[in-house]
Amino acid sequence: MLVYLLNIADKAEKSLVKWLEKYALILLRMAIGIIYLWFGALKFFPEVSPAETLALDTIRILSLGMLADQVSIVMLAVWECLIGIALIFNIKLRTTLVLLLLHMAGTLTPFVLFPEMTFGGEPYTFTLFGQYIMKNVVIITAALVVFAVGRKGK
Repeated sequence: MLVYLLNIADKAEKSLVKWLEKYALILLRMAIGIIYLWFGALKFFPEVSPAETLALDTIRILSLGMLADQVSIVMLAVWECLIGIALIFNIKLRTTLVLLLLHMAGTLTPFVLFPEMTFGGEPYTFTLFGQYIMKNVVIITAALVVFAVGRKGK
């Protein structure tokens, strides 16, 4: 009986791996795209995005105050939505990756610009904002995998 169950589990695992080899990269690309589209869309609605204030403060410093808040948040929303749509529909992956990495570089700057908002009281701890930003390391890595493996498969 145990051998029979192990045989079924082995077949199920092989089927799952075969399915994942075919679809995992697509799912990863689309998942990143959905996150980008969702977070970007939230920024079109004032005070809905939990990152709006931090984003506006960061853009204000990076643009030397040359962009009005209303303009900068709409530009950011459009940028994020375009990245999301391009990832979901697999459009211009190389260009999209460059836009994504530029965006991600900007999202990491609050660690330098606003350490009091991103780091907790104890060494190596993050505030909720810091945790929100830190998850971008996973998105960056996943995007690099999508690009590298996707390019290899073409």
